[in-house]
Order: sequence, then C-alpha cells, then structure tokens
Amino acid sequence: MNEKKPISSSELGTLWLTYQEKTLILRILEYFIAKSDNEEARNILGGLWQELNYYVKRIQTIFENDGAVVPIGFTKQDVNVEAPKLYNNHFDIMFLRILKEVSMGMYTINMNMAYRDDIIELYEDLTSVTQKIYRLSTLFLIEKGVLTTPPNVTMPTSNEFINSKRYLNGFHLFSDKRPLNDIELGYLHHGIETNNIGMQLITGFAQCAQSKEVRDYFVKGKELAKKQIKLFEEILLDSDVQFSATSGSTVTTSKTSPFSEKLMMFCVYLLNGFGIVGTSFGTIFSLRSDISVKTALISKDIYFYAQDGIKIMINKGWFEEPPQMEDRPNLMNGS
Repeated sequence: MNEKKPISSSELGTLWLTYQEKTLILRILEYFIAKSDNEEARNILGGLWQELNYYVKRIQTIFENDGAVVPIGFTKQDVNVEAPKLYNNHFDIMFLRILKEVSMGMYTINMNMAYRDDIIELYEDLTSVTQKIYRLSTLFLIEKGVLTTPPNVTMPTSNEFINSKRYLNGFHLFSDKRPLNDIELGYLHHGIETNNIGMQLITGFAQCAQSKEVRDYFVKGKELAKKQIKLFEEILLDSDVQFSATSGSTVTTSKTSPFSEKLMMFCVYLLNGFGIVGTSFGTIFSLRSDISVKTALISKDIYFYAQDGIKIMINKGWFEEPPQMEDRPNLMNGS
C-alpha cells in the first residue's frame, strides 16, 4: 500500500472520471491518426497520444498503489482503426480542440478537489499538456482557414459604468434591446462554434450506429445542436451581427463505425456535461435578460437529453459504476 496520505474519496472519484475520459480520447486518437492524411495534424494527434498514454499509466499506478481496482475505461475493443474515414476536412483537429476545452474545465474542477501532492501534480501536468495542444490545434485550424474567429469590434476609448437598469432589458415586450456587449458576443460565438462541431460529430455517430435506440438518440442530439445554433444566430442577427461560425468539416458516406456504441454514447455524455457548464456560464455572465432566459432553457434541454443517454447506457450495461462509499446501513443489517 502507498505510504503517502491515503487517497480521499474526491480524489478517487476525479481520477476515475479522468481515466474514463483519457482512455476514451486515446481510442479516438488512434482512429484519427490512422486516417490522417496531413503530416502536421498527425504529429499533433500522435504527440498527444504519447503524452496521454503516459498519464493513463500514472493513474493506473496510483490506483494500484492505493489498493483500488483499475477502471476498465475504454480499450482496443472500442475502436476499429480499419474502418473507413468518417469525417473530412480537418475534423480530427477541430474535434480535438473541443476535447481539450472539456479537459481544461475538468482539470480545474479536479484540482479543486485534490489534496495529495502527487495528484495535484498530475493535474498540473495534464493542464500543461492540454493548453499546449489547444494552442497548436487553434493555430493549425486558423492557418488552414477552417476556424472562424469572432468579429472585430471598435475599441473602447473611455471607461464607463452602467447607469440604468435598462441595461438588463431585452426580454420585456416594450423594451428596446441594447447592443450585445463583447462578453455576450463571445459566448454566443462559442456556442455556435461548439454546436457546429457537435452536430458534425453526432451526425457521423448516427450514420454508423447499429442499434435503433442509440441511432435515434444521436438524431435527437443533432436536432438539439441545430436548435442551439439557430437560437444563437437569431440573437446575433437581431443585433445586426451577421456572421456564422462553421465547422468547415464534412461527414463522409461511410456507415462502418470506427467506435463502439459504448464509446460513442460516453463521448456524448461528456460533451453534454460540457454543454451544460458552457450554457450556464453564458446564463450567468450575460447581462441581457432575454439571453439569460434563453440559455437557461437550453441548459434544461441538454440536462434532460443527457439523462436519456445515461438511462440507455445503464440499460445496455455500458456505464461503468464509479467508486462509492460503503453502504453502512446494509452492512450493519448484515446484508
């Protein structure tokens, strides 16, 4: 057993979830590396695979040294690198960039629940890797012309304070909507960008899913992504901001799945969590009431969609159970 301070419940839980996410990303990277026809993209993907594989082994060692069973996560059985290409036009790096956004958010939360030095160090190291890959991916996509940046704005020349509650208006029937501020514009752009990528991803998943229940779930997710894109674009157009962030990628006609349905469902589960957090930030930091209300309703839709996915995974035996506390009442009753 480890002579260091015993691992806490929160550390065990976050490491378990990190292991699930990292083994999933390794499988996705293996497929994208096999299908990549761009050397620079392949180097980004391959470099990340090497680093994540090392950290997965570090997590395995922590579990073993503390006497905990190593999670199953996602294995070679969950990926088919021989499957034809499912996505084109740099989708691999576009999706990798989204995955790194998810990872950055998870590490921040996980770091807040870590108390042991080796585990804090693990998340520090993973954060550094993630930020590096996010930067490389962003620069690559901008250079290739497939990443739409937010619009430029006139630079402010003076400091102002909000002097009226009318600044919050935007939902009242008889109130004029004020122009979007740059914080709101940024969240709307990001929402369109991420949902475009998500829509492409889940379209491919729906196209190659074998189970009707899973396929229908993916189709429902595609419609939810379209609903969000339409909502955000309407808000921008109402403010005379005429632009659209597109994914720049396409889904091929292949119906051969590169991934197990278990992996695809868990991937959407992770993205749902990211979507709820992202729309919540938009709700909190938007100072226009109409935007706050609309994004809050979107969060509700994502939450119920995610719950449906969890039920499907449980029913099919695909959701590995996280570590949990002892059931003291049953133990005391002799059960």
